[in-house]
Parts: sequence; C-alpha cells; structure tokens
Amino acid sequence: MDRLPVFKALGDNSRYAIYLELARSPVPLSTAEIADTLDLHPNTVRPHLERMRDVGLLDVETDNRGAVGRPQHRYSLAADAPSLGLEPSSLRLLARLLAGVAAAAGADAEQAAQLGRPQGKAAALSRAKGRSCVQALTDELADLGFDPAVADDGPTTTIAFTHCPFRELAEAFPDLVFHLHRGIVEGFVEQAGGADVEEFATLADRDPCRVDLVAR
Repeated sequence: MDRLPVFKALGDNSRYAIYLELARSPVPLSTAEIADTLDLHPNTVRPHLERMRDVGLLDVETDNRGAVGRPQHRYSLAADAPSLGLEPSSLRLLARLLAGVAAAAGADAEQAAQLGRPQGKAAALSRAKGRSCVQALTDELADLGFDPAVADDGPTTTIAFTHCPFRELAEAFPDLVFHLHRGIVEGFVEQAGGADVEEFATLADRDPCRVDLVAR
C-alpha cells in the first residue's frame, strides 16, 4: 500500500474519526450507522468513505437483506490497512493474559526472542522476494503498525519505530514484549539476507525503539 495517499486521506479530522470507528467495530458498518455514531450527516460521511476506499483503506460489501430500494453498502477496513494499534479489545485482553502466563512461568528475554524468530522468518518468505532486506522489513513493520522511519548512515541503516502497537503490553511486560519483537526482526533479517542486525535498542536504551542493520 502506497503510504503517502493513506497519510493524506487520514489527515482530515472527519475521515480519521470515521477510520477509527471502523477500526473499532467488529462488523462492517453502513454510512447511516457511522453518521449516527459520529453525529454527522450521511451526505458528509459518504464522500469520506469513498476517498478512503479509493486509496485502498476500506473494503465495501453490498447488503441485500430484504431492504426496499437500493442495496446498502457496508464498510470495513481493508486487510492491509494500518491498524494504528486499534485491535479489538478482546485481542488486547487475550494478549495481556498470555503475556502474564508467560511471565508467571518464568519465560526470559531470550526465550521470547526465540519464539519471535520463526514468525519473522515466515513473514520474510513472502515479503522479501526480489527486494532488499531494508525495504521488505520496513514494509512489514509498517503493516504491523510501527510507522517506521528509515535513516541511512553509510553501511548502517537505522529503522526507528515511531509508533508501537505493543506499547501497552510492553510497559507491563517489557522484557517479554521487547525481546519477542527483537526475535521477529532478527528472524526476518536472517531469512531475507543481505544484512545483519547490529543493534536492537528498546525503550530502556532509546525512545523510540529502533533497530540498526548493517549491510553484508
């Protein structure tokens, strides 16, 4: 997904509010439902929905369930739309509980990293074909909601995570979550090839977290 049109689309306050409403909803919503929730007129909401659909943020389905007149359109976030850290609350609760179980069982930082590496490798298998490690990893991190910022300094490339979709969990279980993320990144880089992880800096070291990659 081209990020510039996405950022422009979400730069409007009304569109951003609509996007957040759809991100929080477990089911697709109609124009009227969104308008009612946000106290907007449907004619105001409709062009915003079409703009976000045009840039690939939304999917639309037609509802023909017995209504008189034109079929109703229902909108939901596209599969590759940025989550902005707005996963359903039930998933956040489950993640917190699982992290608590792991911590209670005595899982350490290296065990968390080992758990993350296969996930990173699996992501790289589909993401990194024919692309540089940095490009592929940056796109993967963007889709996960980290809003990565890339800076090159000779052979070293730094990717800073300007947004953390795991922040709530990371503050509660820092060792587990930081190093799980480190493992995901290390697994991705190892599978993609062409670079090595020189340093993975967590919030204990720098804010925002970042990873330094050095070209092979």
